Amino acid sequence: MRRFHSISVVISLYVFWLVLSGYFTPFLMTIGLVVSVLVVWFARRMDVIDQEGHPLQLRGGVVNYWPWLVIEIVKSAWTVSKLIVHPRLPITPTLLRVKMSQRTPVGQVMYANSITLTPGTISVAIEADEIVVHALTQAGADDLLAGEMDRRVSACEGLA
Repeated sequence: MRRFHSISVVISLYVFWLVLSGYFTPFLMTIGLVVSVLVVWFARRMDVIDQEGHPLQLRGGVVNYWPWLVIEIVKSAWTVSKLIVHPRLPITPTLLRVKMSQRTPVGQVMYANSITLTPGTISVAIEADEIVVHALTQAGADDLLAGEMDRRVSACEGLA
């Protein structure tokens, strides 16, 4: 597993190199591969690569999760935009605790960050198996309490 993890990190770094450089000459592609291998080799020797920095357990579920999250962000942004331009500004700020079913730190942070990325909600703190969330409206709080995002993040984590 350690070797597979290292190869995965090398591939990720190499693809990142290619995307950022934008040049595909044999010399630069070779240099990019050599540098990616050397970076991972040095990082392994210094023992600074861990499973959380490059979580392979999320690889399958994230492919399904990201499109859903982008759609949720767009829907929430539209809702918040309508609230802002409404003459009476019909908001009902709410602070609530949301149970989370994630068991790994990567899953918990992914869930908290997903909440914060969605307009109208902000993760304030993670306490044990709960996230303290500030929601702009009661409807946003109710959507969060329904648990769809929690279920989807748990599916990414492989627990659902």
